[in-house]
Amino acid sequence: MALEVGQIIEGKVTGITNFGAFIELSTGQTGLVHISEVADEYVKDVNQFLKQNDLVKVKVLNLDKGKIGLSIRQAQPHSEQRRQAPPQNKQTFEDKLAKFMKDSDERQTDLRKNTDAKRGGRGGGRAPSM
Repeated sequence: MALEVGQIIEGKVTGITNFGAFIELSTGQTGLVHISEVADEYVKDVNQFLKQNDLVKVKVLNLDKGKIGLSIRQAQPHSEQRRQAPPQNKQTFEDKLAKFMKDSDERQTDLRKNTDAKRGGRGGGRAPSM
């Protein structure tokens, strides 16, 4: 049975590393699930999500010179629905940047006022002694 990109297939976890997990597919071939493709949430340690000899469903992401790239999170049906659902608070990058710049300017102004007050005002140096 030849593998195709996009195909969902079952496999068994044969090895776990700090960068992902090796999966032996039902075809007898071995592929890698990168740590970023293990779950929808942030994965710091693959061992928290997978154990040796676990049976998992994986999606074939790429076939490159004998290397097979796999994904567990994309094989789950809910991940596609979640990805397509529009976010509740839809802010564009420009909106977020504008808010950040406004907040930053306000903080800088407050900091300058506090610093100037401690120095005795702006531009008001000492009176020349005679």
